[in-house]
Amino acid sequence: MNNVKILWVDDQIDLLKSHIIFLNERNYHVDTCTNGNDSLEKISNHRYDVILLDENMPGLSGIETLKKIKKIDRNIKVIMITKSEEENIMEEAIGREISDYLIKPVNPNQILLSLKKNLKNKELVRDSNISEYQQEFRNLSFNMMNISSWNEWIDFYLDLIEWELRLSEIDDDTMIEILNNQKSEANSLFSKFIEKNYESWVNGINSPPLSIHIIERFVIKELEQKPVIFIVIDNLRYDQWRIIEPSILEFYNKEKEIPYFSILPTTTQYARNSLFSGLMPKEIKDKFPQYWKDDHEDGGKNLYESELFEKNINKLNIINLKHEYHKIINLKNGIKLSGNLKQLLQNDLTTIVYNFVDMLSHSKTEMEMIKELAPNDKAYRSLTNSWFINSPLFEIIKNAAELGFKLIITTDHGTINVKNPTKIIGDRNTSQNLRYKTGRSLTSSEKDNLIYDNPHNILLPKTSLNSSFVFAKEDFYMVYPNNYNHFSNYFKNTYQHGGVSMEEMIIPFITLSPK
Repeated sequence: MNNVKILWVDDQIDLLKSHIIFLNERNYHVDTCTNGNDSLEKISNHRYDVILLDENMPGLSGIETLKKIKKIDRNIKVIMITKSEEENIMEEAIGREISDYLIKPVNPNQILLSLKKNLKNKELVRDSNISEYQQEFRNLSFNMMNISSWNEWIDFYLDLIEWELRLSEIDDDTMIEILNNQKSEANSLFSKFIEKNYESWVNGINSPPLSIHIIERFVIKELEQKPVIFIVIDNLRYDQWRIIEPSILEFYNKEKEIPYFSILPTTTQYARNSLFSGLMPKEIKDKFPQYWKDDHEDGGKNLYESELFEKNINKLNIINLKHEYHKIINLKNGIKLSGNLKQLLQNDLTTIVYNFVDMLSHSKTEMEMIKELAPNDKAYRSLTNSWFINSPLFEIIKNAAELGFKLIITTDHGTINVKNPTKIIGDRNTSQNLRYKTGRSLTSSEKDNLIYDNPHNILLPKTSLNSSFVFAKEDFYMVYPNNYNHFSNYFKNTYQHGGVSMEEMIIPFITLSPK
């Protein structure tokens, strides 16, 4: 039986009843609407395999509607139907990644053939993407130079990701290099913006949503619709979210997408503890020293997330919240939880921390096979997607949809492919991370790094009276002078986190409801 769901958008849809009956008789499910705005609402709330779209409609034209459809779901297939045979309209439509282009009047067999062929002209898509990016390059560069707020940085970064995903689908190394250079320039400006504003943010002045706000501002508000599964996928960049998103949206409708900023350092030890506790690291150490270990101390640094979360829930005065916390650190744990999901229906909130993406990024520095599989961002995204669609996490999400769980997905920080070494000098108790260091008597380049001589100013703990924090900017990574060339080469083009970049700091918070 054919399960293809079609949305037919035409201002004269009543004249097409015979066509719709023809398709219904062949087990195609056809929904209809008469204008672009209504179609966008339907597409936002329902999954469709194919959109049949009239080009000439009052209000939003077919081309305008197509642009908006692709912003909602860039993977959806669209067949344009029009009275016009003008070449420029055809090329623009095809360049916007339509699957086919039909001229009115169409007969039912033409529609059926188009559905079966599901054409896609890759060459025109490629040329259109290149042409559009070349036109947009100046706008992006101009906008980048004039960003003055955290909202504008979020908007710019998401635009840049959209272009990166579009250009990664075409085989043009020159365009990718131009975009990467633009991203590097943006990260340089972003680092200066963070240097100017971060201290104010963590002290509550003109602050964007930060790790410490996530539970109170976002998660708790979603508990009106129970039961809820709250998934924290460790170390998930925004572009990685965009890649796995289509698979999730087969089972869930996206309700909200809220980009927010990870605190510094952009690491599990700091950002995730702050996410669950609602406290900055210094505050955690001061109030709950039993739950905090400094970098140089032995032992796990994220062993008490559940306890910190419980303290946060109590502080927020949430009464009678029935909740559980699960941390998935291997395949066996994930498979077991997926099989036991029905038992979690009794909870108001089930929190799941999934560590695999973080392990994947760290393993890249240790395993030659991973280095070969993920030499660049495009390959890293592909590897993430391949893992995800075959993972217990995806099974958990599919099963959760079937059981009616509301779903929240977020992360604690992102990661960046490091390319430029910078020297740092410190004592033997200095932290080991390549993107940030904390310790005594640290000596580093102010050009390559963001330096805080008094960590308390940004609510980070001191490991000693004169300890400081140093954060790598852009795509730098810190290497000690001893055996400098060896370690510079060893860690170059690996994925690291802890420092200051758009990739590490700007991250997604997503709420979804089951279809």
